[in-house]
Amino acid sequence: MSPLLQQLSEALAETVETAGASVARVEGRDRLPATGLVWSADGVIVAAQHTLERPEVRVGLPDGRAVPARVVGRDPGVDLAVLKAEASDLRPALWAEPEALRVGALVLALGRPGARVLATLGVLSALDDGWRTPQGGFVDRFLQTDAVMFPGFSGGPLVDADGRVTGLTSSGLVSGQNLALPLATVRATVEALLAHGRVRRGYLGVGAQPVRLPESLRAAAGQDTGLLLMNVEPDGPAGRSGLLLGDTLVTLNGQPVRSLESLLAALGGDLVGRRVPARLVRGGQVRELAVLVGERSE
Repeated sequence: MSPLLQQLSEALAETVETAGASVARVEGRDRLPATGLVWSADGVIVAAQHTLERPEVRVGLPDGRAVPARVVGRDPGVDLAVLKAEASDLRPALWAEPEALRVGALVLALGRPGARVLATLGVLSALDDGWRTPQGGFVDRFLQTDAVMFPGFSGGPLVDADGRVTGLTSSGLVSGQNLALPLATVRATVEALLAHGRVRRGYLGVGAQPVRLPESLRAAAGQDTGLLLMNVEPDGPAGRSGLLLGDTLVTLNGQPVRSLESLLAALGGDLVGRRVPARLVRGGQVRELAVLVGERSE
């Protein structure tokens, strides 16, 4: 083996050893265990929530011990869960600065579905702006890798050449894509779950589809498209606020609503329990209505 390849091989092995000290095994289902990442020294561990299928959870720690853990909270929107293990003096993962991430950089995907850490090598293949998951959660940055995710890798870290975590991997975000959650999303979710046991998200209780507005109303509405309400739950927040089947929602709380994704983005947790202004088209006229935002039950 050439000296250069030998150095690279040794560096990668050292990276796995360093980062692996913060990687745990999560036994939350009857089949193959999954992976978790140590968040804090006092036993807080982040995992992929879709891998927690039973109430009794055990965590395999990097030092070989297996200890009970309780589920502090879950956020299916971004497929994250927070566990509290009966452990202390753990080594929290070190995270890379988001500004340092570059497409083409070498990354390692780590998992611990068994007693030892497993690793696969790839590159950071795509970086992009924030996006919304099919489950309605918002992810601050799009991170994609070509590193292979073996069964049981969900909840494990994607690490750079220095052993710093660039994202948390999950096969439960979008089928067929190797995606990772960035630090900003993980931190906000963990803090919310530790504080409240859940991540609050707004809810209206409507079914809708995008439509183009009549040309005569576009100037008054301030945009070309809106959301036609195809279903309004009678006892839901929208129904109780006076929204009707056939209304076309144009804005909510001042934010344009042009698609289901933009509506979900507008329904932030800070709006739950508040009455917010909505602009809509009804009977050929643009109208204003105050809408009480409810809370989505996961």
